Amino acid sequence: MSRILIRNGRVIDPSRRVDRVADVLIDGGKIAAYDVAADDAEVIDASGKIVAPGLIDMHVHLREPGREEDETIATGTAAALAGGFTSIACVPNTEPPIDSQGTVEFIFGQAARADHCNVHVIACVSQNREGKELAEIGQLVEAGAVAFSDDGSPVVDPELMRRALEYCLMFDKPVLSHAEIPELTQHGVMHDGLTALILGLGGIPPAAEDVMTTRDITLAEATGGRLHMMHVSTGGSVDAVRRAKARGVRVTAEVTPHHFTLTDESLRSFDSNFKMNPPLRGQGHVTGCIDGLVDGTIDVIATDHAPHAKEKKMQELDRAPFGIIGLETALGLVVTKLIEPGHLDWPTALAKMTINPARILGIDKGTLAPGADADVTIIDPNARWTVDPSKFRSKSTNTPFAGWELHGRADIVIVGGRIKFGRR
Repeated sequence: MSRILIRNGRVIDPSRRVDRVADVLIDGGKIAAYDVAADDAEVIDASGKIVAPGLIDMHVHLREPGREEDETIATGTAAALAGGFTSIACVPNTEPPIDSQGTVEFIFGQAARADHCNVHVIACVSQNREGKELAEIGQLVEAGAVAFSDDGSPVVDPELMRRALEYCLMFDKPVLSHAEIPELTQHGVMHDGLTALILGLGGIPPAAEDVMTTRDITLAEATGGRLHMMHVSTGGSVDAVRRAKARGVRVTAEVTPHHFTLTDESLRSFDSNFKMNPPLRGQGHVTGCIDGLVDGTIDVIATDHAPHAKEKKMQELDRAPFGIIGLETALGLVVTKLIEPGHLDWPTALAKMTINPARILGIDKGTLAPGADADVTIIDPNARWTVDPSKFRSKSTNTPFAGWELHGRADIVIVGGRIKFGRR
């Protein structure tokens, strides 16, 4: 394996509170040393660039097996590299769901064949994602699952959720909650507010998320289990997580770029690329999510990358599926909407995309410490680029950000000491 010397970059490693210009030597697939000479190494000049631990996205829909018309593990991981991600965690709402050792092994096998980025598996909480009986948690951990969720659907039965938290605690694995009360969201298309009323579209009220968030926090507090709230979209949920953390509850949370960037006003276009679940909310909720990022209530920025084939999104708004892709636009949105306006600085933003998700998932990633796996993302913070879905590596193009000019982009991506993506 070749040696690589990354020279003159601004090294930002939130795991060690490092932020300085330095040279980084990669040798044998590991971070070897800092500020040393290496005449035989391949040199990457990172002057004016940021050298960060490889980005981690802990909420990705890869669709395979079962919905390969939307995305495959090969195309999804290629999109991840283009977005600067060296590791992703895939959620289990595939067909069949990831509720068996065989399916976990299939995911790993397909990821190895694609040979793009690292893929970690989030397995089902319940068998077949039906919310009736617990999946074989122990066997799934043995197969390599790093967390458990029925994402795409909530765990409606509180007793099942309580038992999941208790059982996963035995293996020190988090339960990832899709917070939604189905009875409050049925027939809903968008955020339940004035815009929905004007457009005559069914509403999804914030209470549908807030009530379930509060329930799951209560169960986590009662059991001592590890709870992670996925795709938080309401100010009420942010407040609930904030209060729970103050009480010492073992809860973490994530927000997506679209939920800190867009509002329900976008649906005035009747463009199904703005239809997602949880839905785009009003400006007050967007502000609440940003406040949560700023004060540390929200630990992680995750994409909820949800690809859909073009013909599916071309249906009428009430029939089109929920979800958008996000792997290739996330970093640009973070820079453009969070860092440049001054909400977050670079170390804080990168912590939410590197070491924080790594710690939640219990994976040995997200750091540039000597001896760590050489997963590195070199970022050009000054890049100016226009979102063009036709150039995406993803198999799908369902993005609401087409035509946007974004700032900041992954320039070179190194996985395990090998350059897997580069724009030069």
